[in-house]
Amino acid sequence: MVIYLCYDTDMKRFAYLYLALLPILFGLFYWDISPVAEYVNHYQTQLTLYFLDMGLGEGRLQGVDIMINPHYKVVVTKACNGMIPVLVLLAAVLAYPVHWIHKAQWIIMGYIVLSAVNLFRLLMVAHFVKQQADFPLYHDLFGNLLLMVTGLLLFYLFLRGTRSYRLIR
Repeated sequence: MVIYLCYDTDMKRFAYLYLALLPILFGLFYWDISPVAEYVNHYQTQLTLYFLDMGLGEGRLQGVDIMINPHYKVVVTKACNGMIPVLVLLAAVLAYPVHWIHKAQWIIMGYIVLSAVNLFRLLMVAHFVKQQADFPLYHDLFGNLLLMVTGLLLFYLFLRGTRSYRLIR
């Protein structure tokens, strides 16, 4: 038997927990105030660069620089490694009241999907900037919009799948 909790109470609890988890997760895994953040961001950036090197072609990736032409390069920083949308999704999934197995499945799937979409975003930016396109348009607008829409879609799909994993209290 599944017992549904009061909608108002659940949504308030979700909102408060989500807003509390965001700075905790960012402080722990992203901002430079935590040694864990330095390790996680270094690992995520190296993983992103590894897959980016396979997609860009020979000689285009030099360290953390994507060489567009001899006079122009794009630098892959920790802000480009895809951790920000992962942490936003992680906070939402952790805050939502469902069984931990369902949360774990979606955290892993969300990380994989958002990392792949971020890789696609970086390849898209490198490709279109090479074609003399506007960098801020493709990086700041289209690339970030792609990550936001993907994150929202993942959370929507997570919510759709919660019916069978609803908490029993």
